[in-house]
Amino acid sequence: MSGPTPTPTPTPTPLPPPPAGRPARYDFLNSKPPPNYVAGLGRGATGFTTRSDIGPARAAPDLPDRSASAAAAPAVGRGRGKPPGEDDGDDDGGDEEKGYDENQKFDEFEGNDAGLFSNADYDDDDREADAVWESIDQRMDSRRKDRREARLKQEIEKYRASNPKITEQFADLKRKLADLSAQEWESIPEIGDYSLRNKKKRFESFVPVPDTLLEKARQEQEHVTALDPKSRAAGGTETPWAQTPVTDLTAVGEGRGTVLSLKLDRLSDSVSGLTVVDPKGYLTDLKSMKITSDAEISDIKKARLLLKSVTQTNPKHPPGWIAAARLEEIAGKLQAARQLIQRGCEECPKNEDVWLEACRLASPDEAKAVIARGVMSIPNSVKLWLQAAKLETSDLNKSRVLRKGLEHIPDSVRLWKAVVELANEEDARLLLHRAVECCPLHVELWLALARLETYDQARKVLNKAREKLPKEPAIWITAAKLEEANGNTQSVSKVIERGIRSLQREGMDIDREAWLKEAEAAERAGSVLTCQAIVKNTIGIGVDDEDRKRTWVADAEECKKRGSIETARAIYAHALTVFLTKKSIWLKAAQLEKSHGTRESLDALLKKAVNYNPRAEVLWLMAAKEKWLAGDVPAARAILQEAYAAIPNSEEIWLAAFKLEFENNEPERARMLLAKARERGGTERVWMKSAIVERELGNVTEERRLLEEGLKLFPSFFKLWLMLGQMEDRLGRGAKAKEVYENGLKHCPSCIPLWLSLASLEEKISGLSKSRAVLTMARKKNPATPELWLAAIRAELRHANKKEADALLAKALQECPTSGILWAASIEMASRPQRKGKSSDAIKRCDHDPHVIATVSKLFWLDRKVDKARTWLNRAVTLAPDIGDFWALYYKFELQHGNADTQKDVLKRCVAAEPKHGEKWQAISKAVENSHQPVEALLKKAVVALDADEILNAAGA
Repeated sequence: MSGPTPTPTPTPTPLPPPPAGRPARYDFLNSKPPPNYVAGLGRGATGFTTRSDIGPARAAPDLPDRSASAAAAPAVGRGRGKPPGEDDGDDDGGDEEKGYDENQKFDEFEGNDAGLFSNADYDDDDREADAVWESIDQRMDSRRKDRREARLKQEIEKYRASNPKITEQFADLKRKLADLSAQEWESIPEIGDYSLRNKKKRFESFVPVPDTLLEKARQEQEHVTALDPKSRAAGGTETPWAQTPVTDLTAVGEGRGTVLSLKLDRLSDSVSGLTVVDPKGYLTDLKSMKITSDAEISDIKKARLLLKSVTQTNPKHPPGWIAAARLEEIAGKLQAARQLIQRGCEECPKNEDVWLEACRLASPDEAKAVIARGVMSIPNSVKLWLQAAKLETSDLNKSRVLRKGLEHIPDSVRLWKAVVELANEEDARLLLHRAVECCPLHVELWLALARLETYDQARKVLNKAREKLPKEPAIWITAAKLEEANGNTQSVSKVIERGIRSLQREGMDIDREAWLKEAEAAERAGSVLTCQAIVKNTIGIGVDDEDRKRTWVADAEECKKRGSIETARAIYAHALTVFLTKKSIWLKAAQLEKSHGTRESLDALLKKAVNYNPRAEVLWLMAAKEKWLAGDVPAARAILQEAYAAIPNSEEIWLAAFKLEFENNEPERARMLLAKARERGGTERVWMKSAIVERELGNVTEERRLLEEGLKLFPSFFKLWLMLGQMEDRLGRGAKAKEVYENGLKHCPSCIPLWLSLASLEEKISGLSKSRAVLTMARKKNPATPELWLAAIRAELRHANKKEADALLAKALQECPTSGILWAASIEMASRPQRKGKSSDAIKRCDHDPHVIATVSKLFWLDRKVDKARTWLNRAVTLAPDIGDFWALYYKFELQHGNADTQKDVLKRCVAAEPKHGEKWQAISKAVENSHQPVEALLKKAVVALDADEILNAAGA
């Protein structure tokens, strides 16, 4: 619609005539307009439409038109929109009969009945009816609610999939930001401005400024109201270059180059054409640079205010002045710090800490003056005199300052010590004479004087010191050292004994631990006799009789650990005077001499030991072995003869004599000794050694006879059965060897080596099935035996039965969960990716088992982790030094990855350990051809055997 619709106008009524005497006037506001009249049409003002006429841009919700119903409420019975008393000629009264207007807008809530029931009351019946209809609506709405909601959800998801938000589009990229490192984040380039306006190339031209313009600008800015920073730093004594007329700027550039070259020449010196910068001066310059942040500056300001309040409220408090000065020093204001500490010295002239701080902050030229004022204010301050001496450069001036201080403080030990250190020997002796007069109660001065005097004068000095300090044990110990140094060995013990008695008379408590420490100190000083005298006279103080042996042995072991060998030797010597017949103390003393003494001292000790303990076999054997190791076989033989005379029925001595002759290639002597031993009723070991001798000599018949006779006497000794079976097997008589093993198992059913030998023989003769049956029978009779399980597993592996071997290994670990050899086999059998997990499980189950540790070291070795492999191999040989296989593995590792020193170290340690066991080691060491080989040769052969095993394993794989 383009304009307001003209409303129909009623018929105008006639106006009354105007009153007489004035012209007639028309009432336009109350008169009826003429037909087809449009206001403003004559002057061109046509109708227009506003927003209020057409409504908002969006469609309004269909709400009930309550205003229309409210307006129609009082007009019940007549047409809506008509005034009272007027009828519309077109309706013919139809609307009055209906009671509502048909042209009104339909109301969704009330329908067309708004006018009909607008005046009706809303009673309980209406409320109940509305509730019923509401429940019906809810029931109808819930019937298809799930389906409708699912359809609505599907439509929403479809809409969002086709029209995703920006945040959803980048959600996966945002999640990946969690894995972004800080370096990657920093490396993201900053986005620049790539708009076209910035891409426009601008033409820029650079023209050099003429010298005349620069000179004119300098003259215009010639008046300067502030000092140049350089001149300000120099105190205003330098003239800035800009205030000096310069007419040639080229000369200025040349001058700057000259100055720069002079600075560089000062910083460096030329060495064969190369420039070398002083690194110390350079680092000092860098260290002097201090970068202070805003936070630090704020903290310094707060601390400055606080310390200012402290010094103002309590100016006699020295720590406040010291703290304020150090704060200014930290802030880089050294001059302010000096001024503050100077005020502190004025306020607290009797405090030495303030003067020391002032001396530290002062310049080198002013420090002496500051410390001089300090010692004038506090002449009795030792610290100030010592600081004054430190400021002097020559020893003569230092000595003068210290002597000046001693005039004021003659009883200061620190000053006396300092001045004595600076003097020569003669002056020091004179000074110490004066020092002991001024400080008679300081033992250090007495002892120092005694050291500088001659023997006779030193004795007099120490006697005077004893008179002044009767409770000081150091004087007596020094006296004993003096006697020992002058060769009076007999007086050393007497001096210590007298000293202890004197101290006890004075009421001193003799602390045994403290005196033992003094003994160790005397040993370190080289006074061995004094050390022994102290131990002899103090070791038994405060120890009960029943605890003496245990306590003294423990003291000796502790001294041995600390490296005090002479002290430990003295303790053992004193203990042996009390316990002459105690074999254990003699053995420990012998071990000490063997480790840290000489062969002569060890021989002397062992001679005394066998004299006091003639029934101790181990002492006789040790003495004979030491002679044998020293290469003196006749002496060893003589000792064993004496031992046999002292203990005629000792089998150990017989066997030692046999070993001595056998190892020195005297088989006839060994055979005779063993024959005598058998006649005297030797044990099974004598028969075994006799068979070994015959095996070495190659007498098979005699060997068989001895073994059979020995088995008649000792049928339960499994080694004889093993030797007889191995002899038959060596001769190629497998059936006879099998019979021997079976007979041996009847007498020794729990002997694992016999079962293993029989299984190995059956595998060689009859194959795997028979060997498997033997091992199964062995496991039934000897449950929870890891060696039998391992033999069965290896037998399956030798015949390529990997699955059967794995099954046996699983059963074995269930039955023996803490067996190291089984866990080691499990690690070796596992595939390479599984070995790490197997290793961790094995270490958890048996952490300190050497087999597991050695196997783990092999893994490190394969992974080229040399240091870890060496550590674990060392741990294995430390835990089990008697197993030669680990030494062979360790030595092989050092041959590949070590140097000559590490190889020698491993070889030396192996020889000292003398290993006897090990699967490969025993097979090599007990072979006939290796019977007299040294440990070094056996170790090298074991390494060769390891290499051969690796080749076989590689070929099998």
